[in-house]
Amino acid sequence: MSWQVLEEKDVSPSRWFPILQHKVKLPDGTVIDDYFFSPIGNVAMVLPLTADGNFILVKQYKHGLQDVFVELPGGMQQKGKSIEASAIAELEEETGIKVTLDKLIPLGQIANNPTKTNQITFGFLVKDAEFNSIQRLDATEQIEVINVSPLETLELIRTGNIRTSDTVALIFKAYLDHPEIFVQSSRRSGR
Repeated sequence: MSWQVLEEKDVSPSRWFPILQHKVKLPDGTVIDDYFFSPIGNVAMVLPLTADGNFILVKQYKHGLQDVFVELPGGMQQKGKSIEASAIAELEEETGIKVTLDKLIPLGQIANNPTKTNQITFGFLVKDAEFNSIQRLDATEQIEVINVSPLETLELIRTGNIRTSDTVALIFKAYLDHPEIFVQSSRRSGR
């Protein structure tokens, strides 16, 4: 069922976007000599829930689509760090929310594009999140932190204002695994 890699060549144009060219043999014996994919690395994303029942999201420019996106705080798995340690670091760097490992509640894994990358997004929920540190943004980041209720978050997805696949998937995973978060939000708002 799996493909056999006969040859591998690194054809990466830059450190920002690794690309490999594989020569592969399919189970039926067919050989493809120009199969390209990106071993771009894994991502950690966090859905922070404050004590008053709101989600903390980030709004930032993404150059691939040259637009501003609302999404979960997160980023690439950092060199030498576990996915959990990377989630903790990215959350603090992007939002100023510092948490410990015991606060991470796994939401699951999302395969963003398994045909062209080996990237997995690992999602985590953090309850009772609080701003207890400072943002430490990368040189390429300009991030606005926003505070929205769980029901408003679902509405942002419905209207297309939240549209990155891993963010949408992880919010719905939280909705399925932790419906009480969304029910409590509804009760507080009188809906």
